[in-house]
Amino acid sequence: MTVNEDEAGIRLDRFLSGVYPETSRSALQKRIADGMVLVNGGIVKDSYKVRAGDVIDVMPAGEPELPSIEPENIPLDILYEDQDVIVVNKPKGMVVHPCPGHWSGTLVNALMWHCQGSLSGINGVLRPGIVHRIDMNTTGSLAACKNDESHNSLAKQLSEHSIDRRYRAIVHGGFREDEGTVRSLIGRSQKDRKKMAVVSQGGKEAVTHYRVLERFGDFTYIECILETGRTHQIRVHMSSIGHPLLGDDVYGSVRKEFAYLQGQTLHAMVLGFTHPRTGERMVFSAPLPAYFEALLEKFRTGRNR
Repeated sequence: MTVNEDEAGIRLDRFLSGVYPETSRSALQKRIADGMVLVNGGIVKDSYKVRAGDVIDVMPAGEPELPSIEPENIPLDILYEDQDVIVVNKPKGMVVHPCPGHWSGTLVNALMWHCQGSLSGINGVLRPGIVHRIDMNTTGSLAACKNDESHNSLAKQLSEHSIDRRYRAIVHGGFREDEGTVRSLIGRSQKDRKKMAVVSQGGKEAVTHYRVLERFGDFTYIECILETGRTHQIRVHMSSIGHPLLGDDVYGSVRKEFAYLQGQTLHAMVLGFTHPRTGERMVFSAPLPAYFEALLEKFRTGRNR
């Protein structure tokens, strides 16, 4: 879970009591003291006051110690690699970094094997090399850093919104316009703390630009360009304007004939940034996964009707 701006400044145990109202404050304090609550991949004291953007992981009962994150020989689809950065095409179903329920088989496990330990350490032991993330069931371009200098450079570019991130998605419904922009505040849902939502106050500013690529009657193929990078931003924004992503069972509903998709139809196609060492502008493109291409072909031939 990620801390929003309106939640910043409160003690960690108080923050967690809002997420887990069924658990007593003393029980939460004990879990923090036992090292079962991680903030940005590290262990903190119960007096820690959360900050906007903090990523908090709570290990389930029965896991009192931080698991050892081991390198795993998992094949990677590498789009680019040098001594500073590596850009991969993440497959569907792969979690980016270890977390409760996913301590192995993650992109980090694969990167640790491939890079032989040469990854930035800024984000802690659970997220070595990880500067930005995409959801487990989102595919496509993702960059990792091999040293702290590169990590700081890309993190700065992210904060300045100078990294080019272009996604492809299939959404429900048809658009009257050919392009548009969604601007809102995105924060944690008050109804379900595991979800994000468009909120009227608090939260963080989020901007998504979109344009129609193809129309298929009940569905539309679009490109989304991120001006900001909030948690679940595209999924939340598209759902908020009545066009949830096909296959998204969190921010939409899934029709029986698409149950096999196993999550949202969303692909991080283009990733562009300034190289941290050379200053060269670099742009990478990850090809659409086979399942996505098959869906487009199905819609183009009208077999969805």
